[in-house]
Amino acid sequence: MTETTGTTAAFYADQAATYAADTGVYPASPNLQRFAARLAAGARILELGCGSGRESAWMLAQGLDVHPTDGIAEMATEASARLGIPVSVLPFDQIEAVTAYDGVWANACLLHVPRADLPGILQRIRRAMTPGGVFYASYKAGSGEGTDRFGRYFNYPDDGFLRTAYGPGWTELVIETAEGSGYDRVPTPWLHVFAQA
Repeated sequence: MTETTGTTAAFYADQAATYAADTGVYPASPNLQRFAARLAAGARILELGCGSGRESAWMLAQGLDVHPTDGIAEMATEASARLGIPVSVLPFDQIEAVTAYDGVWANACLLHVPRADLPGILQRIRRAMTPGGVFYASYKAGSGEGTDRFGRYFNYPDDGFLRTAYGPGWTELVIETAEGSGYDRVPTPWLHVFAQA
Protein backbone atom coordinates (compact mmCIF):
# COMPACT_ATOMS: atom_id res chain seq x y z
CA MET A 1 0.00 0.00 0.00
CA THR A 2 1.13 3.55 -0.70
CA GLU A 3 -0.46 6.89 0.06
CA THR A 4 -2.41 6.64 -3.23
CA THR A 5 -4.48 3.61 -2.20
CA GLY A 6 -6.88 2.56 0.54
CA THR A 7 -8.97 4.52 3.01
CA THR A 8 -6.28 7.14 3.64
CA ALA A 9 -6.16 8.09 -0.02
CA ALA A 10 -9.94 8.01 -0.24
CA PHE A 11 -10.21 10.43 2.67
CA TYR A 12 -7.88 12.99 1.10
CA ALA A 13 -9.44 12.60 -2.35
CA ASP A 14 -12.99 13.00 -1.04
CA GLN A 15 -12.19 15.77 1.44
CA ALA A 16 -9.55 17.65 -0.58
CA ALA A 17 -11.34 21.01 -0.72
CA THR A 18 -12.39 20.92 2.94
CA TYR A 19 -8.99 19.73 4.11
CA ALA A 20 -7.15 22.37 2.07
CA ALA A 21 -9.38 25.13 3.42
CA ASP A 22 -8.97 23.95 7.02
CA THR A 23 -5.19 23.56 6.87
CA GLY A 24 -4.42 26.55 4.72
CA VAL A 25 -4.71 29.33 7.29
CA TYR A 26 -1.84 28.76 9.71
CA PRO A 27 1.36 30.85 9.80
CA ALA A 28 4.76 29.37 9.00
CA SER A 29 5.77 26.99 11.79
CA PRO A 30 9.04 27.38 13.69
CA ASN A 31 10.24 24.14 12.06
CA LEU A 32 9.56 25.50 8.58
CA GLN A 33 11.47 28.66 9.46
CA ARG A 34 14.36 26.57 10.82
CA PHE A 35 14.39 24.49 7.65
CA ALA A 36 14.49 27.54 5.40
CA ALA A 37 17.19 29.21 7.49
CA ARG A 38 19.53 26.30 6.74
CA LEU A 39 19.23 26.74 2.98
CA ALA A 40 20.99 29.06 0.58
CA ALA A 41 19.02 31.67 -1.33
CA GLY A 42 17.32 30.10 -4.31
CA ALA A 43 17.84 26.55 -3.04
CA ARG A 44 15.91 23.87 -4.93
CA ILE A 45 13.26 22.30 -2.66
CA LEU A 46 11.03 19.27 -3.11
CA GLU A 47 7.90 19.41 -1.00
CA LEU A 48 6.21 16.05 -0.50
CA GLY A 49 2.56 15.87 0.52
CA CYS A 50 2.07 19.60 0.07
CA GLY A 51 -1.66 19.44 0.87
CA SER A 52 -3.14 22.94 0.65
CA GLY A 53 0.15 24.37 -0.60
CA ARG A 54 0.48 26.80 2.31
CA GLU A 55 4.07 25.83 3.15
CA SER A 56 5.16 25.93 -0.49
CA ALA A 57 3.59 29.40 -0.72
CA TRP A 58 5.65 30.59 2.24
CA MET A 59 8.88 29.07 0.89
CA LEU A 60 8.30 30.58 -2.55
CA ALA A 61 7.85 33.96 -0.87
CA GLN A 62 11.28 33.48 0.77
CA GLY A 63 12.86 33.10 -2.68
CA LEU A 64 13.31 29.33 -2.61
CA ASP A 65 12.91 27.28 -5.79
CA VAL A 66 10.09 25.06 -4.57
CA HIS A 67 8.65 22.06 -6.40
CA PRO A 68 5.39 21.18 -4.61
CA THR A 69 3.99 17.67 -4.99
CA ASP A 70 1.26 15.53 -3.48
CA GLY A 71 0.42 11.86 -3.86
CA ILE A 72 -3.30 12.58 -4.25
CA ALA A 73 -4.45 14.20 -7.50
CA GLU A 74 -7.32 16.08 -5.85
CA MET A 75 -4.97 17.60 -3.26
CA ALA A 76 -2.50 18.58 -5.99
CA THR A 77 -5.35 20.39 -7.77
CA GLU A 78 -6.22 22.33 -4.61
CA ALA A 79 -2.59 23.33 -4.06
CA SER A 80 -2.14 24.33 -7.69
CA ALA A 81 -5.16 26.62 -7.47
CA ARG A 82 -3.71 28.27 -4.37
CA LEU A 83 -0.18 28.62 -5.71
CA GLY A 84 -0.94 29.46 -9.33
CA ILE A 85 1.67 26.96 -10.52
CA PRO A 86 1.47 23.28 -11.50
CA VAL A 87 1.65 20.84 -8.59
CA SER A 88 2.85 17.39 -9.59
CA VAL A 89 1.20 14.18 -8.44
CA LEU A 90 4.11 12.26 -6.95
CA PRO A 91 3.53 9.14 -4.84
CA PHE A 92 6.44 8.53 -2.50
CA ASP A 93 7.34 5.23 -4.14
CA GLN A 94 7.75 7.01 -7.48
CA ILE A 95 10.46 9.45 -6.37
CA GLU A 96 13.14 8.85 -9.00
CA ALA A 97 15.22 12.04 -8.82
CA VAL A 98 18.95 11.72 -8.15
CA THR A 99 21.03 14.50 -6.52
CA ALA A 100 18.42 17.05 -7.55
CA TYR A 101 17.28 18.88 -4.41
CA ASP A 102 19.01 20.96 -1.74
CA GLY A 103 16.14 20.35 0.64
CA VAL A 104 13.14 18.07 1.05
CA TRP A 105 10.17 19.19 3.15
CA ALA A 106 7.77 16.40 4.17
CA ASN A 107 5.52 17.77 6.89
CA ALA A 108 2.90 15.33 8.26
CA CYS A 109 2.84 13.10 5.18
CA LEU A 110 5.34 10.25 5.60
CA LEU A 111 3.35 9.30 8.71
CA HIS A 112 0.94 7.60 6.29
CA VAL A 113 3.62 5.28 4.82
CA PRO A 114 3.29 1.68 6.00
CA ARG A 115 6.07 0.79 8.41
CA ALA A 116 7.45 -1.91 6.12
CA ASP A 117 7.76 0.59 3.25
CA LEU A 118 9.24 3.55 5.13
CA PRO A 119 12.96 2.60 4.94
CA GLY A 120 12.79 2.28 1.15
CA ILE A 121 10.96 5.59 0.78
CA LEU A 122 13.55 7.32 2.96
CA GLN A 123 16.33 5.89 0.78
CA ARG A 124 14.61 7.31 -2.30
CA ILE A 125 14.42 10.71 -0.62
CA ARG A 126 18.11 10.67 0.36
CA ARG A 127 19.07 9.68 -3.20
CA ALA A 128 17.10 12.69 -4.51
CA MET A 129 19.12 15.12 -2.37
CA THR A 130 22.38 16.90 -3.01
CA PRO A 131 25.26 16.27 -0.56
CA GLY A 132 24.60 18.32 2.56
CA GLY A 133 20.94 18.74 1.68
CA VAL A 134 18.43 19.24 4.50
CA PHE A 135 15.44 16.96 5.06
CA TYR A 136 12.54 17.58 7.44
CA ALA A 137 9.67 15.21 8.22
CA SER A 138 7.16 14.91 11.04
CA TYR A 139 5.28 11.93 12.44
CA LYS A 140 2.56 11.31 14.99
CA ALA A 141 4.36 9.33 17.68
CA GLY A 142 3.26 5.99 19.04
CA SER A 143 4.26 2.38 19.42
CA GLY A 144 2.54 0.69 16.50
CA GLU A 145 0.60 1.35 13.32
CA GLY A 146 -3.13 2.02 13.37
CA THR A 147 -5.93 4.21 12.03
CA ASP A 148 -7.70 7.31 13.30
CA ARG A 149 -11.43 8.05 13.41
CA PHE A 150 -11.36 9.12 9.75
CA GLY A 151 -9.96 5.75 8.70
CA ARG A 152 -6.54 7.23 7.89
CA TYR A 153 -3.56 4.91 8.37
CA PHE A 154 -0.65 6.12 10.54
CA ASN A 155 2.66 4.37 11.17
CA TYR A 156 2.89 5.86 14.72
CA PRO A 157 6.67 5.41 15.17
CA ASP A 158 8.83 5.95 18.21
CA ASP A 159 12.38 7.34 18.23
CA GLY A 160 14.01 3.93 17.93
CA PHE A 161 11.89 2.83 15.00
CA LEU A 162 12.64 6.03 13.09
CA ARG A 163 16.39 5.80 13.65
CA THR A 164 16.34 2.27 12.26
CA ALA A 165 14.12 3.28 9.34
CA TYR A 166 16.35 6.19 8.35
CA GLY A 167 19.37 3.89 8.47
CA PRO A 168 22.98 4.85 7.76
CA GLY A 169 24.14 7.47 5.32
CA TRP A 170 22.84 10.64 6.93
CA THR A 171 25.46 13.07 8.26
CA GLU A 172 22.92 14.35 10.81
CA LEU A 173 19.76 12.86 12.29
CA VAL A 174 17.99 14.84 15.01
CA ILE A 175 14.63 13.69 16.38
CA GLU A 176 12.71 16.09 18.62
CA THR A 177 9.45 15.50 20.49
CA ALA A 178 6.65 18.01 20.90
CA GLU A 179 2.98 18.05 21.79
CA GLY A 180 0.51 19.10 19.15
CA SER A 181 -2.55 17.99 17.25
CA GLY A 182 -3.73 17.65 13.68
CA TYR A 183 -6.79 17.76 11.48
CA ASP A 184 -8.62 15.61 14.02
CA ARG A 185 -7.95 18.19 16.79
CA VAL A 186 -6.84 15.39 19.13
CA PRO A 187 -3.84 16.18 21.42
CA THR A 188 -0.97 14.15 20.00
CA PRO A 189 2.75 13.66 20.64
CA TRP A 190 4.78 14.39 17.50
CA LEU A 191 8.29 13.51 16.36
CA HIS A 192 10.06 16.15 14.27
CA VAL A 193 13.06 14.91 12.28
CA PHE A 194 15.83 17.01 10.78
CA ALA A 195 18.32 15.04 8.71
CA GLN A 196 21.21 16.03 6.51
CA ALA A 197 22.35 14.05 3.49
